[in-house]
Amino acid sequence: MTSALAITCTLKPSPAASSSELLARQVLEALAGHDVSGSLLRAVDYDIRPGVQRDMGDGDQWPAVLERVRAADIVLLATPTWLGHMASVTQRVLERLDADLSETDEQGRPSLLGKVAMCAVVGNEDGAHKIIADVFDAMGDLGFTIPAQGSTYWNDEAMGGRDYRDLDAVPEAVAATTANAARNAAHLAALLGRAQYPPYR
Repeated sequence: MTSALAITCTLKPSPAASSSELLARQVLEALAGHDVSGSLLRAVDYDIRPGVQRDMGDGDQWPAVLERVRAADIVLLATPTWLGHMASVTQRVLERLDADLSETDEQGRPSLLGKVAMCAVVGNEDGAHKIIADVFDAMGDLGFTIPAQGSTYWNDEAMGGRDYRDLDAVPEAVAATTANAARNAAHLAALLGRAQYPPYR
């Protein structure tokens, strides 16, 4: 069965309510409709040290997160918007994933090649399109494959102050976008599961 891991990059430790986590859970629910099992972790609940190695030692908990990334077929990064950019936690996750770029399989392929990337963004300010572009560019460099329309987002109206989790209902456009992203990601993951990229050597 295809599996998905949602990494929520809210700045709020559990059990605080999180709009990013809410949207991530909605993506996982949509993926479940395509026979994709899902799990979620909140990055700030782990001691993820800055650095460029797979294990920075001294209590670094990134290796436990990386193990879950390696076990997943689809990886969703869900991030809030801060000052028009992805949250610093999201950047930290991408930086730590970069350490795995030098890891290859027996045929010379990067270890993350063949995994599917998704992105979800929430914010009561603008910035979703740029954040999605930055996340997908980074994940593409790392070896992830980007599905068509593989992202979903919600931004409040200009100068607004609402959070996604405060809405009475999911806006129809967001629900449709989330459904499309899940459908395309599940389809792509199934294809890559049957036909991995060719050997690099």
